Amino acid sequence: MTPTHRWVTGRRAVAEAVRAGLADEVVVGTWVRSTPGLRDVLQAAHDANLPVRDAPRSTLDGIGDDHQGVAARIAAPRELNEGELANHPFGPDDVVVVLDGITDPQNLGAAARSAEAAGAAMLVTRIRRSAALTPAAVRASAGALSHLPVARVTNLRRTIETLKDRGFAVVGLDGAGRPIEEEPCPPGPVAVVVGAEGTGMSRLVREGCDVLVALPMRGRVGSLNASAALAAVLYAYVVPSRERRG
Repeated sequence: MTPTHRWVTGRRAVAEAVRAGLADEVVVGTWVRSTPGLRDVLQAAHDANLPVRDAPRSTLDGIGDDHQGVAARIAAPRELNEGELANHPFGPDDVVVVLDGITDPQNLGAAARSAEAAGAAMLVTRIRRSAALTPAAVRASAGALSHLPVARVTNLRRTIETLKDRGFAVVGLDGAGRPIEEEPCPPGPVAVVVGAEGTGMSRLVREGCDVLVALPMRGRVGSLNASAALAAVLYAYVVPSRERRG
């Protein structure tokens, strides 16, 4: 396997990678080949005319943990750079999700899943001190990283300014912000910025936001993790504003 390829494990992630045209091989454990849970994967592979190789459990164990008896070899998700982001053909109502300092691959994958499900046009994250697009992140995304463009940049504040130049309003999620029910979502393209749990956004990134909003926390838990907070903001704030205008 060359460095440009990696393995994705888990039934949903494999099926989505196959449907997205990223996989060039599917490996299925002999002990699960005939189980109903594999039908979706096998049908996707059949539709894509992809080879399916039977393998013993030891082979799947060597590919990755918690594989559910299936793996796919895929092209590594392509990462856009700052120049490609600046020239990306964004639409007039697009949403971009910006992650500031998310270091856990599971949280990155879950955030990508929320972003893609909500129709985001792109996910942006830092290169340094942030989770990379590892197999664990791809799996946690449940296939979302097979569909969602991802830009990894060296300077998030500069990237935010680039998005502003492209017409984006930048909304940061911050505990000190205005409650989302009191702050209308800006019209036009919107970039939603979410920081790491506990530390939140970095100072420079926070200062670059046009609007700071906060989620109402009425329980005893003082905060949500990044992916849960992102999902709440997208579905309680951004998506409804577009539906009302639509």
